[in-house]
Amino acid sequence: MADITSHTHDKSKGWKFDKVWLSMVAIAVLVAIFAPSDLIPTLRFTAESILTTGVFITFAVLTVAYLRATGAETIVSEAFKGNEIRMIVMASMVGGLLPFCSCEVIPFVAALLALGTPLSAVMAFWLASPIMDPPMFLITSGTLGFEFAIAKTIAAVGFGLLGGFTVKMFSNTVVFTDPLKVVSGSSCNSCGNDPLSGKPMWKFWGETARVKTFREVVVENGLFLLKWLSLAYMLESLMIRFVPADWIAGFLGGDGIGTIVLGALVGAPAYLNGYAAAPLVQGLIEQGMSQGAAMSFMMAGGVSCIPAAIAVWALVKPRVFIAYIAIGIVGSVIAGLAWAAYV
Repeated sequence: MADITSHTHDKSKGWKFDKVWLSMVAIAVLVAIFAPSDLIPTLRFTAESILTTGVFITFAVLTVAYLRATGAETIVSEAFKGNEIRMIVMASMVGGLLPFCSCEVIPFVAALLALGTPLSAVMAFWLASPIMDPPMFLITSGTLGFEFAIAKTIAAVGFGLLGGFTVKMFSNTVVFTDPLKVVSGSSCNSCGNDPLSGKPMWKFWGETARVKTFREVVVENGLFLLKWLSLAYMLESLMIRFVPADWIAGFLGGDGIGTIVLGALVGAPAYLNGYAAAPLVQGLIEQGMSQGAAMSFMMAGGVSCIPAAIAVWALVKPRVFIAYIAIGIVGSVIAGLAWAAYV
Protein backbone atom coordinates (compact mmCIF):
# COMPACT_ATOMS: atom_id res chain seq x y z
CA MET A 1 0.00 0.00 0.00
CA ALA A 2 3.00 2.24 -0.14
CA ASP A 3 1.34 3.85 -3.05
CA ILE A 4 3.29 4.38 -6.21
CA THR A 5 0.22 4.05 -8.42
CA SER A 6 -2.69 5.63 -6.62
CA HIS A 7 -2.34 8.94 -8.41
CA THR A 8 -2.16 7.49 -11.91
CA HIS A 9 -5.55 5.87 -12.45
CA ASP A 10 -7.50 8.75 -13.90
CA LYS A 11 -6.41 8.62 -17.52
CA SER A 12 -8.93 11.25 -18.54
CA LYS A 13 -6.63 13.89 -17.12
CA GLY A 14 -3.50 14.67 -19.08
CA TRP A 15 -0.24 15.22 -17.30
CA LYS A 16 -0.39 18.89 -18.32
CA PHE A 17 -3.18 19.46 -15.82
CA ASP A 18 -1.57 17.56 -12.98
CA LYS A 19 -1.34 19.67 -9.83
CA VAL A 20 2.21 18.58 -9.11
CA TRP A 21 3.50 19.71 -12.50
CA LEU A 22 1.53 22.94 -12.19
CA SER A 23 2.98 23.49 -8.72
CA MET A 24 6.51 23.20 -10.10
CA VAL A 25 5.72 25.70 -12.85
CA ALA A 26 4.23 28.08 -10.29
CA ILE A 27 7.29 27.76 -8.05
CA ALA A 28 9.60 28.44 -10.97
CA VAL A 29 7.57 31.53 -11.93
CA LEU A 30 7.63 32.84 -8.36
CA VAL A 31 11.38 32.30 -8.10
CA ALA A 32 11.86 34.07 -11.43
CA ILE A 33 9.86 37.05 -10.16
CA PHE A 34 11.14 37.39 -6.60
CA ALA A 35 14.61 35.81 -6.78
CA PRO A 36 15.60 35.67 -10.44
CA SER A 37 19.24 34.92 -9.71
CA ASP A 38 18.18 31.68 -7.99
CA LEU A 39 16.08 30.30 -10.85
CA ILE A 40 18.86 28.66 -12.87
CA PRO A 41 20.62 27.20 -9.78
CA THR A 42 17.29 25.78 -8.57
CA LEU A 43 16.51 24.15 -11.91
CA ARG A 44 20.09 22.88 -12.21
CA PHE A 45 19.98 21.39 -8.71
CA THR A 46 16.68 19.65 -9.51
CA ALA A 47 17.92 18.21 -12.80
CA GLU A 48 21.25 17.06 -11.37
CA SER A 49 19.52 15.40 -8.42
CA ILE A 50 17.12 13.54 -10.71
CA LEU A 51 20.04 12.34 -12.85
CA THR A 52 21.93 11.22 -9.75
CA THR A 53 19.03 9.10 -8.52
CA GLY A 54 18.06 8.03 -12.04
CA VAL A 55 19.32 4.48 -11.63
CA PHE A 56 17.23 4.03 -8.49
CA ILE A 57 14.16 5.50 -10.21
CA THR A 58 14.64 3.10 -13.13
CA PHE A 59 14.91 0.05 -10.90
CA ALA A 60 11.89 1.22 -8.89
CA VAL A 61 9.74 1.63 -11.98
CA LEU A 62 10.76 -1.73 -13.46
CA THR A 63 10.23 -3.50 -10.13
CA VAL A 64 6.69 -2.28 -9.59
CA ALA A 65 5.81 -2.91 -13.25
CA TYR A 66 7.05 -6.50 -13.00
CA LEU A 67 5.11 -7.13 -9.78
CA ARG A 68 1.91 -5.72 -11.27
CA ALA A 69 2.27 -7.59 -14.58
CA THR A 70 2.91 -10.94 -12.89
CA GLY A 71 0.05 -10.52 -10.43
CA ALA A 72 2.44 -10.95 -7.50
CA GLU A 73 -0.03 -9.23 -5.15
CA THR A 74 -1.82 -12.58 -4.86
CA ILE A 75 0.80 -13.89 -2.44
CA VAL A 76 -0.38 -11.36 0.17
CA SER A 77 -3.43 -13.52 0.85
CA GLU A 78 -1.14 -16.12 2.41
CA ALA A 79 -0.42 -13.71 5.27
CA PHE A 80 -4.01 -13.98 6.47
CA LYS A 81 -4.13 -17.72 7.11
CA GLY A 82 -3.54 -19.60 10.35
CA ASN A 83 -3.89 -18.43 13.94
CA GLU A 84 -4.07 -14.78 14.90
CA ILE A 85 -0.48 -14.42 16.09
CA ARG A 86 0.85 -15.95 12.88
CA MET A 87 -1.36 -13.61 10.87
CA ILE A 88 -0.03 -10.56 12.72
CA VAL A 89 3.59 -11.58 12.13
CA MET A 90 3.08 -12.50 8.48
CA ALA A 91 0.97 -9.41 7.73
CA SER A 92 3.70 -7.23 9.23
CA MET A 93 6.39 -8.90 7.14
CA VAL A 94 4.58 -8.82 3.80
CA GLY A 95 3.02 -5.40 4.37
CA GLY A 96 6.09 -3.68 3.01
CA LEU A 97 6.71 -6.19 0.24
CA LEU A 98 4.30 -5.23 -2.50
CA PRO A 99 3.34 -1.82 -3.92
CA PHE A 100 -0.45 -1.77 -3.60
CA CYS A 101 -2.62 1.02 -4.90
CA SER A 102 -5.40 2.22 -2.60
CA CYS A 103 -8.21 1.00 -4.83
CA GLU A 104 -6.88 -2.56 -4.51
CA VAL A 105 -6.40 -2.39 -0.75
CA ILE A 106 -9.89 -1.14 0.11
CA PRO A 107 -11.97 -3.99 -1.41
CA PHE A 108 -9.41 -6.59 -0.29
CA VAL A 109 -9.36 -5.45 3.34
CA ALA A 110 -13.14 -4.95 3.35
CA ALA A 111 -13.60 -8.55 2.28
CA LEU A 112 -11.17 -9.80 4.93
CA LEU A 113 -12.91 -7.90 7.72
CA ALA A 114 -16.35 -8.97 6.50
CA LEU A 115 -15.22 -12.61 6.61
CA GLY A 116 -14.06 -12.25 10.20
CA THR A 117 -10.30 -11.76 9.76
CA PRO A 118 -9.01 -10.30 13.04
CA LEU A 119 -8.63 -6.53 13.00
CA SER A 120 -5.21 -7.04 14.60
CA ALA A 121 -3.81 -8.69 11.46
CA VAL A 122 -5.38 -6.09 9.20
CA MET A 123 -3.98 -3.28 11.34
CA ALA A 124 -0.52 -4.86 11.14
CA PHE A 125 -0.79 -4.87 7.34
CA TRP A 126 -2.13 -1.32 7.22
CA LEU A 127 0.68 0.06 9.38
CA ALA A 128 3.56 -1.76 7.71
CA SER A 129 2.56 -1.38 4.07
CA PRO A 130 2.79 2.40 3.52
CA ILE A 131 6.23 2.63 5.17
CA MET A 132 8.32 0.60 2.76
CA ASP A 133 8.18 -1.37 -0.46
CA PRO A 134 10.86 -2.37 -3.00
CA PRO A 135 10.68 0.84 -5.07
CA MET A 136 10.70 3.03 -1.98
CA PHE A 137 13.66 1.07 -0.62
CA LEU A 138 15.62 1.94 -3.76
CA ILE A 139 14.69 5.62 -3.62
CA THR A 140 15.51 5.82 0.10
CA SER A 141 18.85 4.07 -0.45
CA GLY A 142 19.74 6.51 -3.20
CA THR A 143 18.98 9.60 -1.14
CA LEU A 144 19.50 8.73 2.53
CA GLY A 145 21.79 5.72 2.31
CA PHE A 146 21.53 1.95 2.44
CA GLU A 147 21.67 1.74 6.24
CA PHE A 148 18.81 4.22 6.63
CA ALA A 149 16.72 2.21 4.15
CA ILE A 150 17.42 -1.03 6.02
CA ALA A 151 16.52 0.59 9.34
CA LYS A 152 13.30 1.96 7.87
CA THR A 153 12.39 -1.49 6.55
CA ILE A 154 12.96 -3.07 9.96
CA ALA A 155 10.92 -0.28 11.55
CA ALA A 156 8.08 -0.93 9.07
CA VAL A 157 7.84 -4.54 10.24
CA GLY A 158 8.06 -3.31 13.82
CA PHE A 159 5.17 -0.92 13.14
CA GLY A 160 3.03 -3.82 12.01
CA LEU A 161 3.90 -5.91 15.06
CA LEU A 162 3.26 -2.98 17.41
CA GLY A 163 -0.11 -2.20 15.86
CA GLY A 164 -1.20 -5.82 15.50
CA PHE A 165 -0.43 -6.87 19.05
CA THR A 166 -1.80 -3.61 20.47
CA VAL A 167 -5.13 -4.25 18.78
CA LYS A 168 -5.07 -7.89 19.89
CA MET A 169 -4.43 -6.85 23.48
CA PHE A 170 -7.27 -4.32 23.52
CA SER A 171 -9.60 -6.08 21.08
CA ASN A 172 -12.46 -6.24 23.58
CA THR A 173 -12.37 -2.54 24.47
CA VAL A 174 -14.77 0.05 23.11
CA VAL A 175 -12.12 1.34 20.68
CA PHE A 176 -11.82 -1.84 18.63
CA THR A 177 -15.21 -3.53 18.97
CA ASP A 178 -17.49 -3.18 15.95
CA PRO A 179 -14.78 -1.34 13.97
CA LEU A 180 -16.31 -1.27 10.49
CA LYS A 181 -18.24 1.46 8.79
CA VAL A 182 -21.14 0.46 6.59
CA VAL A 183 -19.44 0.22 3.20
CA SER A 184 -21.71 0.18 0.19
CA GLY A 185 -19.07 -1.37 -2.04
CA SER A 186 -15.95 -0.41 -3.84
CA SER A 187 -14.76 -0.77 -7.35
CA CYS A 188 -11.58 -0.05 -9.21
CA ASN A 189 -12.12 0.29 -12.91
CA SER A 190 -8.43 0.35 -13.75
CA CYS A 191 -7.18 -2.51 -11.61
CA GLY A 192 -9.08 -5.26 -13.36
CA ASN A 193 -10.29 -8.27 -11.42
CA ASP A 194 -9.61 -9.10 -7.80
CA PRO A 195 -5.83 -8.61 -7.42
CA LEU A 196 -5.69 -11.34 -4.76
CA SER A 197 -7.23 -14.12 -6.79
CA GLY A 198 -5.38 -16.68 -8.87
CA LYS A 199 -1.64 -17.32 -8.95
CA PRO A 200 1.28 -15.11 -10.03
CA MET A 201 2.67 -15.67 -13.53
CA TRP A 202 6.37 -14.89 -13.14
CA LYS A 203 7.11 -15.29 -16.89
CA PHE A 204 4.42 -12.87 -17.94
CA TRP A 205 5.79 -11.87 -21.36
CA GLY A 206 3.89 -14.67 -23.09
CA GLU A 207 0.56 -12.90 -22.49
CA THR A 208 -0.29 -9.78 -24.44
CA ALA A 209 -2.51 -8.35 -21.68
CA ARG A 210 0.25 -8.68 -19.09
CA VAL A 211 2.84 -7.14 -21.39
CA LYS A 212 0.45 -4.24 -21.93
CA THR A 213 0.06 -3.88 -18.15
CA PHE A 214 3.85 -3.84 -17.75
CA ARG A 215 4.24 -1.14 -20.40
CA GLU A 216 1.45 1.03 -18.99
CA VAL A 217 2.72 0.76 -15.42
CA VAL A 218 6.27 1.69 -16.52
CA VAL A 219 4.97 4.87 -18.16
CA GLU A 220 2.52 5.79 -15.40
CA ASN A 221 4.89 5.15 -12.52
CA GLY A 222 7.83 6.70 -14.33
CA LEU A 223 5.85 9.92 -14.58
CA PHE A 224 4.64 9.54 -10.99
CA LEU A 225 8.15 9.25 -9.55
CA LEU A 226 9.56 11.87 -11.89
CA LYS A 227 7.02 14.51 -10.91
CA TRP A 228 7.11 13.89 -7.14
CA LEU A 229 10.89 13.67 -6.93
CA SER A 230 11.30 16.73 -9.14
CA LEU A 231 9.00 18.71 -6.85
CA ALA A 232 10.82 17.39 -3.78
CA TYR A 233 14.25 18.31 -5.15
CA MET A 234 13.02 21.74 -6.18
CA LEU A 235 11.69 22.37 -2.67
CA GLU A 236 14.92 21.00 -1.18
CA SER A 237 16.95 23.46 -3.25
CA LEU A 238 14.83 26.39 -2.10
CA MET A 239 14.88 25.19 1.50
CA ILE A 240 18.67 25.03 1.51
CA ARG A 241 18.82 28.46 -0.11
CA PHE A 242 16.25 30.35 1.98
CA VAL A 243 15.76 28.50 5.29
CA PRO A 244 18.58 29.28 7.75
CA ALA A 245 20.36 26.13 8.87
CA ASP A 246 20.36 27.26 12.48
CA TRP A 247 16.55 27.27 12.46
CA ILE A 248 16.43 23.61 11.48
CA ALA A 249 19.22 22.72 13.89
CA GLY A 250 17.48 24.62 16.67
CA PHE A 251 14.12 22.89 16.24
CA LEU A 252 15.08 19.43 14.98
CA GLY A 253 18.78 19.13 15.80
CA GLY A 254 20.39 17.23 18.65
CA ASP A 255 19.71 13.75 19.93
CA GLY A 256 17.18 14.49 22.64
CA ILE A 257 13.78 12.84 22.70
CA GLY A 258 12.13 16.24 22.20
CA THR A 259 13.40 16.63 18.64
CA ILE A 260 12.38 13.06 17.81
CA VAL A 261 8.85 13.61 19.15
CA LEU A 262 8.67 16.90 17.25
CA GLY A 263 9.80 15.13 14.08
CA ALA A 264 6.91 12.68 14.43
CA LEU A 265 4.38 15.42 15.20
CA VAL A 266 5.53 17.45 12.20
CA GLY A 267 5.74 14.43 9.91
CA ALA A 268 2.27 13.08 10.69
CA PRO A 269 0.28 16.03 9.24
CA ALA A 270 2.73 16.54 6.35
CA TYR A 271 0.94 13.83 4.28
CA LEU A 272 4.09 13.17 2.22
CA ASN A 273 4.52 9.87 0.44
CA GLY A 274 7.87 8.21 1.02
CA TYR A 275 9.13 9.03 -2.46
CA ALA A 276 8.79 12.78 -2.02
CA ALA A 277 9.80 12.75 1.64
CA ALA A 278 13.24 11.19 1.12
CA PRO A 279 14.83 14.11 -0.77
CA LEU A 280 13.26 16.65 1.58
CA VAL A 281 14.57 14.80 4.63
CA GLN A 282 17.98 14.65 2.96
CA GLY A 283 17.91 18.45 2.71
CA LEU A 284 16.73 18.80 6.30
CA ILE A 285 19.59 16.59 7.51
CA GLU A 286 22.04 18.77 5.60
CA GLN A 287 20.53 21.77 7.36
CA GLY A 288 21.01 20.26 10.81
CA MET A 289 18.08 17.89 11.39
CA SER A 290 19.07 15.02 13.68
CA GLN A 291 19.04 11.44 12.39
CA GLY A 292 16.49 10.41 15.00
CA ALA A 293 14.12 13.22 14.05
CA ALA A 294 14.59 12.34 10.37
CA MET A 295 13.54 8.76 11.00
CA SER A 296 10.52 9.70 13.11
CA PHE A 297 9.48 12.32 10.51
CA MET A 298 9.55 9.81 7.65
CA MET A 299 7.81 7.05 9.58
CA ALA A 300 4.96 9.27 10.80
CA GLY A 301 4.54 10.81 7.36
CA GLY A 302 4.29 7.37 5.75
CA VAL A 303 1.48 6.24 8.03
CA SER A 304 -0.50 9.44 7.52
CA CYS A 305 0.19 9.97 3.81
CA ILE A 306 -3.03 10.57 1.94
CA PRO A 307 -3.36 7.20 0.09
CA ALA A 308 -2.69 5.20 3.27
CA ALA A 309 -4.96 7.33 5.43
CA ILE A 310 -7.81 7.24 2.91
CA ALA A 311 -7.66 3.43 2.71
CA VAL A 312 -8.08 3.16 6.49
CA TRP A 313 -10.64 5.97 6.85
CA ALA A 314 -12.81 4.46 4.11
CA LEU A 315 -13.41 1.26 6.04
CA VAL A 316 -13.26 1.81 9.80
CA LYS A 317 -14.97 4.08 12.28
CA PRO A 318 -13.21 7.28 13.43
CA ARG A 319 -12.11 5.82 16.77
CA VAL A 320 -10.20 3.04 14.98
CA PHE A 321 -8.70 5.54 12.55
CA ILE A 322 -7.52 7.69 15.47
CA ALA A 323 -5.95 4.59 17.03
CA TYR A 324 -4.19 3.88 13.71
CA ILE A 325 -2.67 7.39 13.66
CA ALA A 326 -1.78 7.25 17.38
CA ILE A 327 0.00 3.91 17.01
CA GLY A 328 1.83 5.36 14.01
CA ILE A 329 3.07 8.37 15.98
CA VAL A 330 4.15 6.26 18.97
CA GLY A 331 5.91 3.82 16.65
CA SER A 332 7.61 6.71 14.87
CA VAL A 333 9.05 8.02 18.14
CA ILE A 334 10.30 4.54 19.04
CA ALA A 335 11.89 4.14 15.60
CA GLY A 336 13.51 7.56 15.89
CA LEU A 337 14.95 6.76 19.31
CA ALA A 338 16.28 3.41 18.11
CA TRP A 339 17.90 4.93 15.01
CA ALA A 340 19.42 7.77 17.04
CA ALA A 341 20.90 5.24 19.46
CA TYR A 342 22.35 3.23 16.58
CA VAL A 343 23.99 6.08 14.71
